[in-house]
Amino acid sequence: MYSRIIKIRSAMLVYLTHKMALPILKLIRKPVVFPYSYDDLQSFPNDSLGKDLYLFLANKKLDLLPYYAKHDVKHILLSYDTTDDGEVCLQCFMLGNGHISFPVLATVCYGLATMPEHWPLFKKAWQRGRKANDIRNWEWVAILQEPTRILKNKIDTL
Repeated sequence: MYSRIIKIRSAMLVYLTHKMALPILKLIRKPVVFPYSYDDLQSFPNDSLGKDLYLFLANKKLDLLPYYAKHDVKHILLSYDTTDDGEVCLQCFMLGNGHISFPVLATVCYGLATMPEHWPLFKKAWQRGRKANDIRNWEWVAILQEPTRILKNKIDTL
């Protein structure tokens, strides 16, 4: 029974984010043009964020979605997996870091309402976001050339 609940919960999260939120965001937000293709990312220097984005997408068997590229970069830099709890942890970090938006609030609320077994992880991610350097205004496309390790250090070093 518990595994069935987990599957339903996961399907709901995917539906809410990919089938509802993303189409709505495309309508109300000015589209951010992601200037690189999947193949372009493969040619980035080793250990750069761009190359790590390519490897992340390849390892996870994910397509490069122009509207989600920035989100996938955050998964890499914050080291949160693409699992349900990892998605909520990423958004808890962003909330703690001061990023308040509909997707952040909706995902955090959904996680808190449906994943009580992960509350300690969510709290830890939120606290990490509060303590981390502010990343809300990073130029996500511009930093793709930079070494991932250095960017990660910039986030958690105060």
